[in-house]
Amino acid sequence: MTASMKLSIEGWLDGDKIPGKFAFGVPADEGHVALSDNKSPAMKWSGAPAGAKSFALICHDSDVPSSGEDVNQEGKTVPENLPRVDFYHLVLTDIPAEYSSFAEGELGEGVTPKGKAPGQQAYGVTGVNNFTDWFAGDPDMGGDYGGYDGPCPPWNDSIIHHYHFTIYALDVESLDLSGSFGGPDALDAMQGHVLASGSFVGKYSLNPDVYI
Repeated sequence: MTASMKLSIEGWLDGDKIPGKFAFGVPADEGHVALSDNKSPAMKWSGAPAGAKSFALICHDSDVPSSGEDVNQEGKTVPENLPRVDFYHLVLTDIPAEYSSFAEGELGEGVTPKGKAPGQQAYGVTGVNNFTDWFAGDPDMGGDYGGYDGPCPPWNDSIIHHYHFTIYALDVESLDLSGSFGGPDALDAMQGHVLASGSFVGKYSLNPDVYI
């Protein structure tokens, strides 16, 4: 059993609604969705064990529809009882042990068509988030999406989506991941190396009929 850390995020309380500036999409005045500021939130963590040699930070939405058949379709609603899967919005490994926070926008800001290159950054190594898969084949948006890209759940989903930000303290300096690795790859590489972890949750919906 791993120890507990504390992760806090500026802008909302744990379990509350995520402000629109941290989202990829917001409700539009006309139509359904407008692009937003897409800024990574300010985060800080504490309680890491003395033996921590690096950190990893992952954000995932645990409520993504397992089937895209009804997603964003006029006259349809994604049913509540549809099985749900994980969608990764941030995959960051090899954060140096001396780090304990990130400023607002440090891990990503703005919508970048065709994505942002993953790889070595000053603050660690970014993998790809699942917007890489979502936009695959789109001539205007397709590409590798490294770093942070915020919430943009289906505008016709019947449920609220939950976004889990999790910090992991690791007993290795590097997970030795490179290229277009994703959330599952990072989690697999962490097996047996997690000393402590902490999470913070936000909720989001683009469906005007779903209350937050």
